[in-house]
Amino acid sequence: MTAFPTTQALKFAPLLLAPLLLTACGGGRPQAVPDSGLTPQRIQTPGPHGAPRGLGQRELRGLWVDAFGPGLKTPAEIDLLVADAKKMNVNVLFAQVGRRGDCYCNHAAMPRTNDPAVPAGFDPLADLLTKAHAQGIQVHAWIITTALWNSAVVAPPPGHAFHAHGPTATGRDNWLTYKADGTVRGGADWVMDPGHPDAAEYIRNMYVSVVQNYDVDGIQFDRVRYPDYNPVGGPVQWGYNPTALERYRAETGTTGTPAPADPQWSAWRRQQVTNLVRETALAVKAVRPDVSVNAATITYGAGPADEAAFQASRPYAEVGQDWLTWVKEGYLDLNVMMNYKRDFVPDQALWFDQWNSFAAGLLQRYPDVGQVSGAAIYLNDQASTVQQILKTRAAGLSGWAGYSYRTPDRDVNAGTRTKEEVLPELIARLSGEGGPFERPAGWERPNPAHLRAVSGQVTVASGPLGGRTVRLLDHKGAELARTETDGSGRYGFLRVPNGQVLVEVDGVSTERFTAPPRRVTALPPLALP
Repeated sequence: MTAFPTTQALKFAPLLLAPLLLTACGGGRPQAVPDSGLTPQRIQTPGPHGAPRGLGQRELRGLWVDAFGPGLKTPAEIDLLVADAKKMNVNVLFAQVGRRGDCYCNHAAMPRTNDPAVPAGFDPLADLLTKAHAQGIQVHAWIITTALWNSAVVAPPPGHAFHAHGPTATGRDNWLTYKADGTVRGGADWVMDPGHPDAAEYIRNMYVSVVQNYDVDGIQFDRVRYPDYNPVGGPVQWGYNPTALERYRAETGTTGTPAPADPQWSAWRRQQVTNLVRETALAVKAVRPDVSVNAATITYGAGPADEAAFQASRPYAEVGQDWLTWVKEGYLDLNVMMNYKRDFVPDQALWFDQWNSFAAGLLQRYPDVGQVSGAAIYLNDQASTVQQILKTRAAGLSGWAGYSYRTPDRDVNAGTRTKEEVLPELIARLSGEGGPFERPAGWERPNPAHLRAVSGQVTVASGPLGGRTVRLLDHKGAELARTETDGSGRYGFLRVPNGQVLVEVDGVSTERFTAPPRRVTALPPLALP
């Protein structure tokens, strides 16, 4: 996947070279709430704001639509949302259909929301898909990955996992992540632990069930990490679910309770999050190879200068989110950075450019994974939002997304103006004459022909299922890639070359095989001693 070329890049080249020379460093967190691909096109001279005048442009233009307020809860709200997105020349809606273990839909593994704003029997996701697709707009099902429930809202609906696996559950039935000091909530949120095998299975099935029942164009992970409320720069304080701890001890041979900063414990927890992303991606692609798997990823603080520096970044060290590996191993079709920075604050403007520069480098090295800069329009004035779109385009990324439709600038976020007052102004700035989105742009689902993947599972005569090193080897035995089994013994690879390969775990190998394209090939169980 190559980036959309524009002469505007020349204007911003000096601005974007400097961040590449800086090393990652700590910093205060902005007040944030927490293939595709671009084929080079022949473009005519840009107009004002670098707006392309040529046709045939391919660029993701996204808008997050949250379920924490109006936007996608009634037929009338959805009519307005789709009309506004069309006027703005947006081509992707990241629609929050999974808020906290529930669904703004009628057919999924999680129960239908009991949000009183949703009319009885109404299926918001089905209605949104019908109306958005009629206008050529994609809908990606955004689900908060690890959220179970929030103590500040009404009780969960019947059948919700919170009832059986929340704070009153004991033993393996308790899915919640705990802090090292025993805290069981992150703020008002109860959060599932990625290291608990049953919680991970439930999360995977949430996404798969939506893809099975609805013609969504993509799924999006959000908060696919450990909770906040950690020291700036780490270490992660969470992950102390008793079942997860039991797994860790069995897989590593350690005893006692590790400290938050223990390197082996930190690496193990990061791997659990990565396993969750990998296994969900494989399961989704097994159902529909053309569905985009993407994640809203963290960009706290300064951006890394290179891949090695990513391990010192706040996402990696502070919340256990190794999204660089997800890009490198092809677990994602799109990396949608939550690059939530205020353009009018110098440090934050610099960080915005640093993360864009880092992502641009990834796009060059791993072109099958699109790189999108998600901007906090709710923290910025409208002129700053336009400026951040231009910076994103100049950096050569695959596209831009704005958070959020409900809070389209900082005045709405502060309560000094309403969305109804502000949104027409923002639409005019973005898609009016001379605006960056003056012309429509296209964006397609991933090409299934590019998919060649395998999934498998180990069985064991003794010892743990999880934490086993799995190697993908070529026909001569050379290692092509490696990963680890999750708590259920699952593993998989989403980038399998054409030709004979085999999988090896603990000295036990599969037969040589050639993975066919356009599918996830399920391998027979691999029996370990």
